[in-house]
Amino acid sequence: MGSLSIWHWIVVIVVVLLLFGRGKISELMGDMAQGIKAFKKGMADDQPQTAEATKEPLKTIDHQPATAAPSEMKARADTEKRAEGSLS
Repeated sequence: MGSLSIWHWIVVIVVVLLLFGRGKISELMGDMAQGIKAFKKGMADDQPQTAEATKEPLKTIDHQPATAAPSEMKARADTEKRAEGSLS
């Protein structure tokens, strides 16, 4: 009872043939290979773009010196605090 009889093996072979059939395994492997190739091509396409991005000069923000009067700066700070909710 512990070993498989010839009928068990026939059923297993029939099920495997029905599931995978002739040529289906090779089709699956071909699809897998195409997916890997597409992934590698996509990774290769991304690398030159990142190299170009590093060649561009860094963008800078021009600093504008504070020319406002101290009272205007205090009013602005109070307005910002009210917007944050820390001043009632």
